[in-house]
Amino acid sequence: MATADKDARTSRPRTSPLRTWMLQGLSEMAKTPQPGPHTPPTTPAHEGQRWWRVMCLTGVDYFSTLGYQPGIAALAAGLLSPVATIVLVIVTLAGALPVYRRVAEESPHGQGSIAMLERLLTFWKGKLFVLTLLGFAATDFLITITLSAADASTHLVENPHLTETLHDKQLIITLILVALLGAVFLKGFLEAIGVAVVLVGIYLALNVVVTVVGLWHVITKGHVITDWSTALTAEHGNVFAMIGVALLVFPKLALGLSGFETGVAVMPHVEGKPGDTEENPAGRIRGTKKLLTFAAVIMSVFLIATSFITTLLIPEKEFDPGGDANGRALAFLAHEYLGSTFGTIYDVSTIAILWFAGASAMAGLLNLMPRYLPRYGMAPHWARAVRPMVIVFTLVAFLVTWIFDADVDAQGGAYATGVLVLISSAAIAVTIAARKAGQRNWTIAFAVISAVFLYTTVVNVFERPDGVKIGACFIAAIILVSLLSRLARAFELRVTSLTMDPMAERFVRDIASRRARFIANEPDNRDITEYREKIEQIRADNDVPLQEDFVFVEVTVLDASEFETGLTVRGEVMHGRYRVLTLESSSIPNALAALLLYVRDSTGQTPHIYFEWTEGNPFTNFLRFFLFGQGEVAPVTREVLREAEPDRARRPRVHVG
Repeated sequence: MATADKDARTSRPRTSPLRTWMLQGLSEMAKTPQPGPHTPPTTPAHEGQRWWRVMCLTGVDYFSTLGYQPGIAALAAGLLSPVATIVLVIVTLAGALPVYRRVAEESPHGQGSIAMLERLLTFWKGKLFVLTLLGFAATDFLITITLSAADASTHLVENPHLTETLHDKQLIITLILVALLGAVFLKGFLEAIGVAVVLVGIYLALNVVVTVVGLWHVITKGHVITDWSTALTAEHGNVFAMIGVALLVFPKLALGLSGFETGVAVMPHVEGKPGDTEENPAGRIRGTKKLLTFAAVIMSVFLIATSFITTLLIPEKEFDPGGDANGRALAFLAHEYLGSTFGTIYDVSTIAILWFAGASAMAGLLNLMPRYLPRYGMAPHWARAVRPMVIVFTLVAFLVTWIFDADVDAQGGAYATGVLVLISSAAIAVTIAARKAGQRNWTIAFAVISAVFLYTTVVNVFERPDGVKIGACFIAAIILVSLLSRLARAFELRVTSLTMDPMAERFVRDIASRRARFIANEPDNRDITEYREKIEQIRADNDVPLQEDFVFVEVTVLDASEFETGLTVRGEVMHGRYRVLTLESSSIPNALAALLLYVRDSTGQTPHIYFEWTEGNPFTNFLRFFLFGQGEVAPVTREVLREAEPDRARRPRVHVG
């Protein structure tokens, strides 16, 4: 069937080279089909990058936590740090990993757990729920960018060779690092993956060296283990007390769970198999599961080993604020046991991966936000282009860095809150999915995992309420900007496609042989009296001759909170004589305008449509249109037509009586 596209009907102004460059690269989200009724599959599912390359992109965030996680564990748990880290690893491998492997199955197009929960709620409450989760996702991803850059600048400033020169330049250095990250994404997404592969390879290799040397020193200094175990027993008494304390301090180690949501957000970039389809991208799902599993296992091994050697080899006072190992425990060991040259090389590698850790977050933002906001009408069209969004996110990162004065500790609460809320929502989503699938054992398992993450989230919120406050600011900003954008785009055509069944096409061809006249009718009883009286009223109000014929158009509003929609027009004959075109849409005026433009383009005739004036306050009726897709139908239909067709001579005619 034929398709009506608003962009094909509107004249495009000549664009400058800068504008062309800015809008040149559409985000992969815009090119990748979205599960739902509005966007048909168009992209081959087997295109993309090898899973291990995409793992490096998400891994720059996940693996980079080695730069500060051992220090955080030492501050939170002290001598108990290795035990608390083992708890973290168990939660990672037995909790977060199974959850996100299931998310990859249920939402293989990159929307992650948010899309799974979106299906549970409809209308505006569903949109507001998604916007809330997007607020926490923005908190997670943006704080990842700013916190990682701030930690990179900390490593740079505290390098023994540079500390005197750069000790008061941390804010400036952090802003420069954030700007450089944005510049990489302005260059191109594939370039970002290439950089990530190199950085992750070098960083993990250097960490292997530091870990092996650290373990060697622990083993060769036998008294170190003995001293640690003696002090641990004296402080906590028995194994059960140690486990209890480890469980209590575990929420403070939650930063070590970052990276999973990003892993599924960039899932569309994972290469599938030639037989994959967008409805069933089995190869992409398998690749993503490998990505998640390998990253979790590698990180778990490093976390346990590094927490063990840092706790046993570094004096406790060095972990305190101002100490040489604060926020850089492995760098401390690199300098201490491998010399200044290797230590500096390790510092450079740590700085590089911490700086580029924001790349996985930026990739997550670029894949996640455009999948929802433009579809909701809550972002401008250019939000689907990579480069403008990179600039927007970079500027927001500048603001966050300035507000927190590039302080790593000050941003930790917001980071942990964002991570934990997303993981908790994912656990709840897969629990619901397993229950709907009738998988009793998985439902119980995922419910237990959900309880663990909800407990962790609640504890983290009580201990660091600043995280919720910062998240609330992001949520409020997203909701405000989204509603303003929706208001600004209220009169757009908003119809992605229009198709007609054979009966509807026959009605249009028949009426176009004379003069195409339509009556907008709000269906009530749909009895013969309703249609007869409607025609009589339209003839009387508009002085239309008796010989002129009409076709009724009836639009049923389904979910007015949707923005973009595809239309299917069906024709039926009511009571043996009245021809009626029926449509289902999120907005009556936009659907009518799309139909009129389609009739004009397919027949060459200028159609006419007739309305009654809507009773009631115009402002109230506009709110009804904005929120419920109906209300002041006649003038809004005319305004939609005016925006879609600037040429007044070619614009369909609107009559109101």
